[in-house]
Amino acid sequence: MGGEAIYIDEHCQLINHREENEMQMFAYKSQQCRQALCIVGGIFTCGFLYLLFYWKPEWNVWANCTPCSLEEADVVLLRTTDDFKSYSRKVVRWVYLSPGSDRERPLFQDQGSVLYKVTVHPDLKVRYFEAQKLRYAWDRMESMFVKLGGLDDSLSCKDIHRKYGKGLSEDEENVRRLIVGPNSIEIQISPIWKLLFKEILNPFYVFQVFSVCLWFAEDYMTYAISIIIMSVISISLSVYDVRQQSVKLHKLVAEHNTMNVKVSRMGTVWEEIPSSQMVPGDVFQITGNKQILSCDAILLSGSCIVNESMLTGESIPVTKSALPQESSSGPWKTSSPEDYKRHVLYCGTQVIQIKAASGTAVQAMVLQTGFTTAKGELVRSILYPKPTDFKIYRDATRFLMCLIAVALIGMIYSVIIFTINKVYAGDIVIDALDVITIAVPPALPAAMTVGIIYAQGRLKKRGVFCISPQRINVCGQMNLVCFDKTGTLTEDGLDLWALSEAKDHGFAPLLEFRSDAFLPWGPSYAAMATCHSLITIDGIIQGDPLDIKMFEATGWVLDENTEKFQSTQKDPLSLLVKPGTSLRAPVDGIIVLQQFPFSSSLQRMSVVTHMLDSDELILYMKGAPEKVASLCQPETVPLSFSTHLAVYTQQGFRVIALAYRSLGSSEDISLRKISRESAEMNLTFLGLLILENRLKVETEPVLGELRNACIRSVMVTGDNLQTAVTVAKNSGMVPKSSKVILVEAAPATASTQAYVSWSLVEEPRQNYGAMESHIIMEPITDYHFAMTGKSYEVLLQHFYHLVPKLLLNGTVFARMAPGQKASLVEEFQKLEYVVGMCGDGANDCGALKMAHAGISLSEHEASVASPFTSNIPNIECVPLLIREGRAALVTSFCVFKYMALYSMIQYMGVLLLYWELNDFGNYQFLFEDLAITTVIGVTMNLNHAYPKLVPWRPPGQLISPPLLLSVVFNTCLSLALQTFGFVVVQNQDWYSRTDLLSGCPVWNVSNTSSFLSNDGFQSYENTTVWLLSVISCISIAFIFSKGKPFRKPIYTNYIFMIVLLVQLGVCIFFIFADIAGLYYAMDMVCTPVMWRGYIVIMLLVNFLISFFVEEVIVENRALWLWLKQCFGVKSRRYRVLQRTLEGEPGWPPMAKTEFSHPASLLEKDNMVFQNAAFEHSQEEQPPNWQGAGTGNAR
Repeated sequence: MGGEAIYIDEHCQLINHREENEMQMFAYKSQQCRQALCIVGGIFTCGFLYLLFYWKPEWNVWANCTPCSLEEADVVLLRTTDDFKSYSRKVVRWVYLSPGSDRERPLFQDQGSVLYKVTVHPDLKVRYFEAQKLRYAWDRMESMFVKLGGLDDSLSCKDIHRKYGKGLSEDEENVRRLIVGPNSIEIQISPIWKLLFKEILNPFYVFQVFSVCLWFAEDYMTYAISIIIMSVISISLSVYDVRQQSVKLHKLVAEHNTMNVKVSRMGTVWEEIPSSQMVPGDVFQITGNKQILSCDAILLSGSCIVNESMLTGESIPVTKSALPQESSSGPWKTSSPEDYKRHVLYCGTQVIQIKAASGTAVQAMVLQTGFTTAKGELVRSILYPKPTDFKIYRDATRFLMCLIAVALIGMIYSVIIFTINKVYAGDIVIDALDVITIAVPPALPAAMTVGIIYAQGRLKKRGVFCISPQRINVCGQMNLVCFDKTGTLTEDGLDLWALSEAKDHGFAPLLEFRSDAFLPWGPSYAAMATCHSLITIDGIIQGDPLDIKMFEATGWVLDENTEKFQSTQKDPLSLLVKPGTSLRAPVDGIIVLQQFPFSSSLQRMSVVTHMLDSDELILYMKGAPEKVASLCQPETVPLSFSTHLAVYTQQGFRVIALAYRSLGSSEDISLRKISRESAEMNLTFLGLLILENRLKVETEPVLGELRNACIRSVMVTGDNLQTAVTVAKNSGMVPKSSKVILVEAAPATASTQAYVSWSLVEEPRQNYGAMESHIIMEPITDYHFAMTGKSYEVLLQHFYHLVPKLLLNGTVFARMAPGQKASLVEEFQKLEYVVGMCGDGANDCGALKMAHAGISLSEHEASVASPFTSNIPNIECVPLLIREGRAALVTSFCVFKYMALYSMIQYMGVLLLYWELNDFGNYQFLFEDLAITTVIGVTMNLNHAYPKLVPWRPPGQLISPPLLLSVVFNTCLSLALQTFGFVVVQNQDWYSRTDLLSGCPVWNVSNTSSFLSNDGFQSYENTTVWLLSVISCISIAFIFSKGKPFRKPIYTNYIFMIVLLVQLGVCIFFIFADIAGLYYAMDMVCTPVMWRGYIVIMLLVNFLISFFVEEVIVENRALWLWLKQCFGVKSRRYRVLQRTLEGEPGWPPMAKTEFSHPASLLEKDNMVFQNAAFEHSQEEQPPNWQGAGTGNAR
């Protein structure tokens, strides 16, 4: 019925177990006395308490409610199980059901269904709550909440046909709709006032409101109005962006909610209803004609061809077959003889063609509705994206807390100073609060995202689209990339090279494919002409590129208009292929009567055919050579099969095998009763179809670039192992000089234990049934492991302690199923690699989602399967993304350091002036905050990425010694500079506290005297400290704006350089202008020319010291690596394991076999392991992981 729920105790349970939206749920009951106290608290705090409750829903629940059992709860508190532990508050409600017109009839056909269990009898009501568009109801039998929206997974194939094959009654449909909700994916477009209100309640803008109110109280009118204008523009742009996204998403799903369908009423009548009224269990007609499905459904009768590009990004037609009426009592997903997805029609996909059976309509049963469907889940993933776990944002929050602590110290200091000097209490409060707005830069979070926005724009111009911008920074830390092979590293299209047919227990001479001639007629030829899933749409053949190439090589044509042949056929599910007009063939055509579609888990497909004017049924099969050979009669498989196959796979060819079998006369066999297992056995082996899959031109240089940058490349493919190893060597993923060690593992059987063995790929493999060999070999230092998905599965189940060791040098993973690909990515992540995944097929979707950065090579602008989608049809997008990620990450650090130091410089200047009961003037603040800092914050981010990847990564966390040293040192240096200027100016001979003309040159006294202000801001200390602070902000912007090796040099950022020069020129003009009106406006006073020179010298010395420390110490990577070694800073897990294995004798093992032991099975109880490929959880702490840390490493 949806995500698994797990009972923890009477107060707590887990929902959506092992899913992305897994949450822990706590039960609470509202208490009126607590609610009354909270109302009083909200009144006394002028609503601030409610604001806290809005920001922290868990505080709201804890304050208003008391813990209780799940059965008594009227409020539930949900907490995500990820690292963020975010909370949400939901209210438990009741929905009351109507028994319908026939009160004597049971409410539900299926008395064992979840819907029956969640209904309270005899009151006929359901207790539920909604979270993230999903509905959870109280299961009174299991005593916990379960997710609604679909049929029970426990139903068998037989149950589905027997209980739901005729549809639902109208009364039951209405009751089900009340419980699970309508079948609609509704995206409400929130009114603008609501969006504005939500935006204003953001803590950032609340702080802005506080700051503006304070500035108005201090009569900082101009600056306050400027901030209001900026905030209004920012809020408006944000609201506009959110509104536009809502409108686009609404339009995307609008069609889903406006369709009509015909549903069956207990098999007696078909009724047309809006698709929004459909419920799980309804049976409806599939009409074809490019129909868009409005729900997930199980195909009950007939077959159809659908376009699932909305889900996978691939426009390859997919054939769906009806769910068999198996007698097995097991769940329908597991008892189905092939991949259950072959029977499922997904919401949002398009039906291209339908083929009915026995004249009846093509029928399907609703499996899931609304947001529980495939399309609904995709929309939910957009509405509620998975948070990005990146340390920089958590560190930034912690640093802001430190700045708040520093601000509190400044508040205490200012209160003491003003109290001692008997300043008016109201002014003390205002000036003390003003310190907070100075020390804590409210624009810091926004400024750090500007670099990401610029990087996203640059990527878009290069054809790389991003639906999760925060992951761009994650790409800057990437140090391992998994690549699919076919279509990613190699060309999409396959060229037919030759056919190697079996003959007399061996292989006949090769039959090469030529454009001017076709192969001779025979069973292999017929298999190529029929064993595919091609269709014609608007006269164009569409399907898998391999199938198209194979079929075109025969010269035959596809004819789906087979009505004139139906009179001789018992089953209308047929497809006619016939020779082209220029061909002469011994048959007029072949009709494909039944298709067993290709499945990645089965690694094969087959078709049942018969030739025109013949009653003999023949099955043709194509698939992975090893799989096809295992289904053939042993005497038909050539003795040299393995070595012959290796000859071509070692050269990088892609090889598929062909086989066939006669099933007998069509008069004696019913196609409806024939099963796939019984048909696909005892076949005759025909031969090997050899296809050339060329490397893309860009593959080798890109992999070389990644290798030079110390970024690991790993191949994860569904193709043959030897072919994958050859492609890895040809592409440079495995250097020519490196050894490839094959890791083979087999599960335990009744007579043998599970074992794992190692051998060089180039050498003949030994008999692994024997005991361990003791062959003395030279130690190998440069090696790569290769294994198949089957071996990988055994390693996870029986040899998990070896998995981390093998992954350190594992480079080639072949015959990997989709779930195994996702599991492999997860295992790499456990070793603390930052993993990227690049692929182009539906089989890669799970791995693309699991990776830190999934890159889908697709023609579509946006892909819901991965954060990044590239229009670049090769892997050049990978280094591009890494370069931009590194540049964005370094930019975020630069902006963070600059904003933090700017606030500290201004903070220290204000506190110094408070000593003299002085402060910066309005226009001084305005100039420094807007004309200097804001402009720098925007233009500093414009640096482009450096075109070359260096063999190390930028730091991934803010709370690191180099960055802290930089900020703390420059803060102390600025404090020393301003304090020095503050003290020295007071010791000048011309200095006077009262006579502000004492330092003015004689020729300028008369001009200046009329422009002295009485507002108390003008003083020699004010002028000196302000000039020192504002020019310091310009100098640190130059120092902190890093160029190489992750960004282009600073001088290439022309706008930023012009801004700095203009700002510096204006400030120098302020120093030497001697314009009385200007000094008056800026609250400055005239000083001796010599003192102005001293200010310039102090600033120059400050710049040189800061620049020297930043370049020689802070940016000295070798120095920090040496210090890291001296102090024993812990590295990432994979680095620790690498150093451990370097000193481990006998690793890598060669010509060795290791058997599993019963003790190792007992250790699994202590493992921590979870992956999508298996349905059990194991826990183990591998040896050599002890003491692993999280330090930076390449």
